[in-house]
Amino acid sequence: MTSDADLIRLLHERHGALLWAVAMRTTADPGRAQDAVQETLVRAWRHVDALDESRGDPRPWLLRTLRNVLIDEWRARSVRPEVLVDDVGEPDLAVADHADAAAQAWVVDAALARLSPEHRAVLAECYYRGRSVREAAAVLGVPPGTVKSRTHYALRALRLVLEEMGIGV
Repeated sequence: MTSDADLIRLLHERHGALLWAVAMRTTADPGRAQDAVQETLVRAWRHVDALDESRGDPRPWLLRTLRNVLIDEWRARSVRPEVLVDDVGEPDLAVADHADAAAQAWVVDAALARLSPEHRAVLAECYYRGRSVREAAAVLGVPPGTVKSRTHYALRALRLVLEEMGIGV
């Protein structure tokens, strides 16, 4: 049985780099990113049942938790009064919030990896490359009806995989 310190250390070793990258891309501030990652790991420690490997990869849960931590931090900062100063330095460049997009991309990539090659291919052509059924059929070398049925079954399979991963669709 592992101790709490071992669990946090293991989580940080396995997932810390991804959490740090997402937090830094979102905040562009090392201090805020470090705080967000630490808070995410504390929440993971409090909800160790969500990290049970029999339930699947814990990364989607960790990324969703990081996203919530970053949103909570942003909301807390947005309700504080702004401090005005006379000394105006260089303009503060706003950084777009990419945490949600990064987390979604990782989860979708992990889910797609669990689909059959045929289902992945048809989803890639129709959704990622924006091809019509006829165009996708030409690229894949199958009839348009096959593209339609594969797309239908691929989306059903993707939904099941996402539900297994703990992502509500």
